[in-house]
Amino acid sequence: MRSSLKIKRKSIVLARRYHDALRQYITKGQSASLRPALKLGRQAVAMGLEILDLALIHEQALIVHTLPMYYSTDRDHTILRAGMFFAEAILPMEETHNTAVEANLHLSRLNGALSRRTEDLDASNRQLKKEIIRRQVVENRLRQSEQHSITLLDNSRTMQEQLRLLSRRILSVQEEERKRISRELHDVIAQMLTGINVRLATLKIDAKSNNKDLSDKISRTQRLVEKSVDIVHQFARELRPAVLDHLGLIPALHSFMKTFAKETGIQISLTAFKGLEELSSSKRTALYRVAQEALTNVARHAEAGRVDVTIKKAPNAIVMQITDNGKSFDSKRSWSSKKSQHLGLLGMRERVEMVGGRFTVESTPGKGTTIHAKIPFKNHNNGH
Repeated sequence: MRSSLKIKRKSIVLARRYHDALRQYITKGQSASLRPALKLGRQAVAMGLEILDLALIHEQALIVHTLPMYYSTDRDHTILRAGMFFAEAILPMEETHNTAVEANLHLSRLNGALSRRTEDLDASNRQLKKEIIRRQVVENRLRQSEQHSITLLDNSRTMQEQLRLLSRRILSVQEEERKRISRELHDVIAQMLTGINVRLATLKIDAKSNNKDLSDKISRTQRLVEKSVDIVHQFARELRPAVLDHLGLIPALHSFMKTFAKETGIQISLTAFKGLEELSSSKRTALYRVAQEALTNVARHAEAGRVDVTIKKAPNAIVMQITDNGKSFDSKRSWSSKKSQHLGLLGMRERVEMVGGRFTVESTPGKGTTIHAKIPFKNHNNGH
């Protein structure tokens, strides 16, 4: 097995030398010497190769390394000179094996095979041209498909923008509806309950001289009505705090945060500046809702002990920053999540962008979460 591998390696080396010598012989023309061919033939005999082995080497050299270098008009001359080189190379083998006739026959077969290979090459070229045409058709279809995809993408972006505008419109309608419901609760329901309470107080005075049990019942009814009034006022504040429209953003935030701290036990601080009230109603509402939603998320998810809310003036803008010391979350994945916390983030971002602002979230393990809302100070042309 080792000896056969050794012979194979030597034959590979011999084939390389044969390829180089044949190329040089054909290139030099009439001045070329056939001594290298004779030397290679002797080396082949020494290696124990047969004429068929050398013929295969010659065929490979001719087809792979030599003929491709020449045009079809020169190939006959090239093949003829290659045949002379091969004939010289097999002389040592003829002397050893006395098989010159068989070598000539084999050379004829090689020439026939070369002709057939040439025909096959022409057929391959024709097939290649067909393949090129087919690929050009495919490329044209791909370009058309790419253009169609671009059109679909543009349509998708347009629809997305329309959905964003619709979402903002919905938020505006919701806010107006909250105003209406809040006004209705304050002006109608609360007044009715207060009236009932006044009438019950009158009945209580009248009942003092008649029936003590009636007085107790009226007292309990009064307490129930008072509790109902408090619930209605609380509900109204949650929908749309009247103080936001009557006194401004800072008092509304103070009132909400006072109630928030009392109900949750979370320490909270607010730092703001007076010029904040110069903002339009829609922008003050957006800041209030962002703070409201952010603090609600802190209470539900962050497990924080403290929240700091700062509102400061930047060049031509208002910046609100809400920072807690609670648990963090993956802010990059939050926008695609369907959890209520992250839906709240989407709502906050929509509110800020609706008034021309920019909304960002930073959440770092061990450092809590910070929400940034930056809103232009100047009002839009529409006055909102």
